[in-house]
Amino acid sequence: MIGFCTSTRYVEHETGRHHPERPDRIRAVAKAVRQAGMIDSPDPFPELRLDFGFTHPQPFTLRELDPSPADPELAALVHTPRHIDYVRRVCAMGGGVLDQGDTPVCAASYEIALLALGSAIRCADAVMTGEVKRAFSAARPPGHHAEPDRPMGFCLFNNIAIAARHIQRSYSIARVAIVDFDVHHGNGTQASFEDDPSVLFISMHQHPSTCYPGTGHHWERGRGAGEGHTVNIAFNPGCDDADYAAAMQQHVLPALDDFAPEVLLISAGFDGHAEDPLAQMELSENAFEQMTRQLVELAGRHCRGRVVSVLEGGYNLRALGRCVVRHLIGLR
Repeated sequence: MIGFCTSTRYVEHETGRHHPERPDRIRAVAKAVRQAGMIDSPDPFPELRLDFGFTHPQPFTLRELDPSPADPELAALVHTPRHIDYVRRVCAMGGGVLDQGDTPVCAASYEIALLALGSAIRCADAVMTGEVKRAFSAARPPGHHAEPDRPMGFCLFNNIAIAARHIQRSYSIARVAIVDFDVHHGNGTQASFEDDPSVLFISMHQHPSTCYPGTGHHWERGRGAGEGHTVNIAFNPGCDDADYAAAMQQHVLPALDDFAPEVLLISAGFDGHAEDPLAQMELSENAFEQMTRQLVELAGRHCRGRVVSVLEGGYNLRALGRCVVRHLIGLR
């Protein structure tokens, strides 16, 4: 059984009419899983008219999980008190911009960011307790750019990094691996674990000389005791399914096999799709399904099949919906 955790409340995080990380992203995901036949409940967002072109319903149903807002103390597993208070105060004043210009928040954003974190935690707990085998958190705002001491890149709290720490603390897990295939480097997740040998972080992204946030060079390998536990795989613009498939075989899967994680987490960003407006990759939906299948197979060898996946980027609504469905198929 695959868990699927989301909330209609995620649209309350308002970023402005023309911002790429907009409420319609969650509306599109909700609509896509229903058009694919994965959820039977009525579409909560009928106002968004999108047809994803699915020709056959999927022969399995997702188990819906309900998120609750996370306690700010959970955010403190990764973020400094100053960071958490800064986000809270800006939202309490009615909103504003948290960084140099691309991370706007409204009055509700602090609460909704805690609800997004709560979705990742709910998925982690459901997998770790055996309620579901694998789970996907369809939440916003995303998280992988949020560093321990600053929000950035549309991200307030680093949902996947906090979930990893929660799993380690609550379930006595010694080794967690995080694979991030968002087209932008997961700088916040890297910063959270770069000196920690108990977490293997692998990021597959467009080359930092051509893409935000300008980090993720191959020579960034961690530091101190964590050296070698950060793996950055950077692709030149225009790379496609075959390039990612080769990287999985040559770099990602061998590194994971060597590390032998007990739990596998995925930062599932779909902005490497050829139709996405924020990068220059040429991936198809099939690439995301195949990468997911390979990661699930590896989790079967090392993690008792336990995989927790968290939504990151993906800004073309039709491509996002199709990719999420293919990712969920891969998780099955």
